[in-house]
Amino acid sequence: MTISILITDLDLNVVGDPLDGWTDIDLTLRYRQPSSGVLTIPAYPEVIAQLGVDEPRRAVIMRDGEIVLSGPIEQPMAPYQRTLPGGDGAGDARPGTLQLAVVDDLAHLAGRLVYPDPTAAADSQTASHYTDSDTAETLMRDLVNLNAGPGALPDRQVPNLALGAVAGVGSTVSVSARFSNLLTELQGLAVAGGDLGFRIRQDAGQLLFEVYQPRDLTATARYSWDLGNLRSVSVERSAPTVTHAIVGGQGEEENRQIVERGDAAAAARWWRMEQWVDSRHEDTMDGLEQSGDEALAEGAERVQISAVTVDTEDLKFGRDVQLGDRATIAYLPGVEVSEVVRQAHIQATPDAGEHVTVLIGSQEATTDPDWVLLARRIHRRLTRLETSP
Repeated sequence: MTISILITDLDLNVVGDPLDGWTDIDLTLRYRQPSSGVLTIPAYPEVIAQLGVDEPRRAVIMRDGEIVLSGPIEQPMAPYQRTLPGGDGAGDARPGTLQLAVVDDLAHLAGRLVYPDPTAAADSQTASHYTDSDTAETLMRDLVNLNAGPGALPDRQVPNLALGAVAGVGSTVSVSARFSNLLTELQGLAVAGGDLGFRIRQDAGQLLFEVYQPRDLTATARYSWDLGNLRSVSVERSAPTVTHAIVGGQGEEENRQIVERGDAAAAARWWRMEQWVDSRHEDTMDGLEQSGDEALAEGAERVQISAVTVDTEDLKFGRDVQLGDRATIAYLPGVEVSEVVRQAHIQATPDAGEHVTVLIGSQEATTDPDWVLLARRIHRRLTRLETSP
């Protein structure tokens, strides 16, 4: 394990030498969500000078030569701690410590809304909704470009954000948005368009937004006791909360358009569970079906496996398996689960080395408690209602 930390300005120019002497690194890498981390380092004068204190800075964390997290430093001086030996003011003071809270660049997209007409200011809108239909990748790239990238209004552009190479992935989907959250729209399109991944990757002075198709590595990315790359496993399995989504479109009472989307296999395996989905903002059959499919994905059978893995020469997170890839965990004799790598937690100290936890599970697998998941669902549904005509 080799971890290094670089500090840059907002234009991605490196400020000073790599930070030496860090004492603790705690990173949480998330699939289709902003990753974050906390870095603890001694508050040497040269470190404080690099951070600029009053100037916005970015951090780049590299693991074995590859960038694992890069983005704005949210808290450059919080908390700052310093004590004197003995507490009596005598002798030389220790340099103190700094904890830097870092979030990756997907946070920029979480801070943007989708304008009905991205070419007009918020108070000059004449369109009711931003609507389009195309491949999921094309729609996602367009949304980012027009609301945060080089195609956005000048004051809405994220510095140095550009579109990466076209991957040519995703099925045809549609979007209808009115001041909804950009990141939430991207997540919905990614799921509906073929369970795609997306990220912002720092490369050669640019922040590249990329859409990609995660790999199926179930035959090669395997974690088991026999292989020696598994330390502990926690398994949680729960029934679906939705097997049939009843979607309401436009119209009133008996004239309202109704569409049903169901997962017959899940209903047969468990039992039928119906849910009403208010999609009065949708005016096409494709849009209504997509809303129902999103509800089915949210409420699908949940298999969550939190596994503490050990990097080996044959299988290493970051090199052989990435966020979004489908991997296999054999946690009982003859019992294994193949699911998506949703999250990776990397903790490191200079003395103890690194400790890597990989979370593998279905669409709603997360380390967040159930009340957080419920709050997110309610927020998404209220947003749809608030932005409906």
